Amino acid sequence: MENSFEEAIFNIERDRPMSWFLKKKERLTALHPDMFETMVHKRILRKCGSDLEHAIRSRCIEPCSTEDFINAIEDNTTRTKIGRNCTSQLANTYPKKTRINEIEIKKNYTKETNDVHVHESDSEPSEEEELPDELSIPNINVSFEVTEVHTHLSQYIDEYMDHIHVQDAKMQKPNHARGKGYTSGSSCITNIVINNTEAKIHLDSGAFCTCVGKDYLDKVYTNWQDKIMLIEGIKFSSASQSMHPLGIFEAAMIFPHPAGSIRLKVEFVVINNCTSKHFILENDYLNIYGIDINSQKDRYFTVGENKRQKFAFPLEKREITVIKQVKNVNKEKFVSNKLIEAPISPELTLEMKQERIEIFFQYREAFASDDEPLGAIKGH
Repeated sequence: MENSFEEAIFNIERDRPMSWFLKKKERLTALHPDMFETMVHKRILRKCGSDLEHAIRSRCIEPCSTEDFINAIEDNTTRTKIGRNCTSQLANTYPKKTRINEIEIKKNYTKETNDVHVHESDSEPSEEEELPDELSIPNINVSFEVTEVHTHLSQYIDEYMDHIHVQDAKMQKPNHARGKGYTSGSSCITNIVINNTEAKIHLDSGAFCTCVGKDYLDKVYTNWQDKIMLIEGIKFSSASQSMHPLGIFEAAMIFPHPAGSIRLKVEFVVINNCTSKHFILENDYLNIYGIDINSQKDRYFTVGENKRQKFAFPLEKREITVIKQVKNVNKEKFVSNKLIEAPISPELTLEMKQERIEIFFQYREAFASDDEPLGAIKGH
């Protein structure tokens, strides 16, 4: 088998690129099953001849797939004269013209003799008269549209790969301050309508499943227990926490849009101990409905084939958990130190008290302190 592989050299007049390349690859893979695909392609290209091998290597940039090499061989053999034997075009066409002229002369001669001796000869016409006229087929120029297949390849990592063509990614927005990378993220939470109620959903491609928390579902869909489908023997986990599923809830949700809303039919797994305050749509449904998220300057997403209808993510002010905790600690100190002796009307509800405390804390510089007996507000 090794000898047959070495002896089988590509011949343009006899071999077809696709069948020849695949047959050589099968033989070489059977002989060396542990050989890398790039080495297999290199050994096969050596059997194409020096000129054709150089043309293919100039076009295909490693790493390339088998389809790329086959397309390169077919294009070079059909659209160029690389690897062909040089024959004179005049030598191929001149004998045909001479033969056609001879046949025409003989046909004319036989017609004249038949006209003269038409009553004297009852013989059948000669074979030369029965020959049809040869057809001259003009050359047809065929143009092929070559697509750069290597631009659509998936990520490929090889230990023999030379990382030469590496370029730095261009930032679409101003960079954040050093050490503040966690503050610049934007969520993929958008608004939906479900059961005639406004709700929120997170388009999360890294979620463990399409799910919703039980507490949040109680707020937007009151009678969901009547439509739930029970599941058994399935375990879910998020990070290091084990999730407790109650069942599968199927619902139709709507992405509202002024130009025309879109309805999606989704099955959510209801999680008992899920603390998220929104629905979660994971990668499976993003692929099923063709939801593409654009994270450029104007963040939006599209649904299906209509790429002109863009759904913008609503702007929302999010506070980092660490900053929020520090803010709450400072507020507690302010209430315990500054407002401890302040009389509060008992007629105020708890929400009204919280609103006033929030206002006092926002303008806390106006209160007197040891450093500022009259308060820190200037001009009084």
